[in-house]
Amino acid sequence: MKVNIRLPAVAITLLGLGLTQTTDESIRQIAIIGAGAAGSSAAHFLQKFATEAGVHVNVTLFEKTDRIGGRTRTINPFDDPAQRVEQGASIFVQANSILNDAMSEFELAPRVPDDDADPVMGIWDGDRFAFTLDQSAPSWWNTLKIVWQYGVTAPQRAQQLTTATITKFLNLYEPPFFPFPSLTQRVQELELVEVTGVTGEEYLDANNVGAHYSHDLIQASTRVNYASNLANLHGLTTMVSLAAEGAIAVEGGNWQIFHEMAQRSGVLIALDTAVVGIEKTSGGASGRTQYTVQTTPGSTPGDPTTHPTTFDNIIMANPYQFSGISVGDGVLETPIEQITYVQLHVTIFTSPSRFSPLFFDLPESEKVPGMVLTTLAHDDTPTSGADGAGKAGFFSLSILGKATNPQTQQKEYVYKIFSPEVVTPEFLSRLLGSTVPSDFTGADSPITWYTPHVFNSYPKATPRVTFQDPIVGSGVYYTSGMESFISTMETNALMGKNVARLIVDEMMQGIATVKSRDGLAWEDKQAILG
Repeated sequence: MKVNIRLPAVAITLLGLGLTQTTDESIRQIAIIGAGAAGSSAAHFLQKFATEAGVHVNVTLFEKTDRIGGRTRTINPFDDPAQRVEQGASIFVQANSILNDAMSEFELAPRVPDDDADPVMGIWDGDRFAFTLDQSAPSWWNTLKIVWQYGVTAPQRAQQLTTATITKFLNLYEPPFFPFPSLTQRVQELELVEVTGVTGEEYLDANNVGAHYSHDLIQASTRVNYASNLANLHGLTTMVSLAAEGAIAVEGGNWQIFHEMAQRSGVLIALDTAVVGIEKTSGGASGRTQYTVQTTPGSTPGDPTTHPTTFDNIIMANPYQFSGISVGDGVLETPIEQITYVQLHVTIFTSPSRFSPLFFDLPESEKVPGMVLTTLAHDDTPTSGADGAGKAGFFSLSILGKATNPQTQQKEYVYKIFSPEVVTPEFLSRLLGSTVPSDFTGADSPITWYTPHVFNSYPKATPRVTFQDPIVGSGVYYTSGMESFISTMETNALMGKNVARLIVDEMMQGIATVKSRDGLAWEDKQAILG
């Protein structure tokens, strides 16, 4: 059993144990591979926890691209740096304490909703709009509208179930459940296996949440958030999709949270540097197991070179199966599971035209909702169409707001589409009611700027009761095991924080063991420390 010993640095110094004096052997050399949410968070909290504990770490953060933030990224309509929209993870919520605290600490401004954003949301099943809601209307009116269509009990039970489930999950942030060397063990202790071990459909049904409400509103939420139907993902991911209270984003892009975490931590940041190999070496004078890493430029890969620093700890903060890293004998003592990720096509474009009502079989005079979420048609199955998109063919499309076309100086709509397959000119022609050419833009096209991107966005969160634990070798840690449990910016940051705490606690245990040989029994030192 891991014992977490946290000693005030001042108290240790007063004992004359000399733990705050820096020598080469007292410095822990740590490599973090990947500067996304988990890696940046690990860097931030390693420095924070080490400073609080009075121990010393040298951290190198390797990132194969030229930017920090991973799957959080913004793009610029019309390639204008003054105009930005989120291409990756768009929002976080009130319960996300790591992100909210970082936003406050770094004095990042919240994004103000675009005045041009359309507040009307509709849920379309490929045949008809099953439900529409004007989010600018008074909350009491929208509540009445939901109750009129779905009854009182289904929304109430869904909310109660979400609150109870998220409350269990939030225990992971505090002792005795934090830090966690085993995610599987914590999931069992918190009785969350009953949520992760069944589908969202089964979990909602077992808790008497009405099927009609689940099919329309809840499934629309899981599709836009995780590109999955209720029958194809586990119950915890379903509940996370509903926990949208206090949704917020950072003005200028959510990536700034992780950029600030990395930059302000004072670690050595190696951008455009891909780690391609990890080898275990014989221990140095410290006697600790150590590792060398081989790197190559991320943008123009060449022959690998060995990084000059030998590391005591390795944090693999990116999905191993996409990393291209070769590991030598003895590096991994626990195999890293290969999991299936959703390939999500994110298409962002601008146009002066709105959605065509004819696409949705509406009268030409009727205005289409600015945000269209989708669910399955009644004759669809959970696997109908490409990856379960069903008759609708996409997961969501929305008007993010407006951007100014520099050529015309006119404002145009900024659209964002989530789909399982590439968006075609034929699809966009029907959507906009005007011919889109094969190259999407041009003098006669209704599209004036166009950018597609494919993300390995999140795992296919099918039901499971075991999860990849963060400790995968002697001094080797892996963060992406969190993804099959819950995949969000916040939970990846939580795993980064967790690994940082485990490393610093292990350092303190090692110091306690060594210093207990100096003549004072460890029990006596504890008594002196109070």
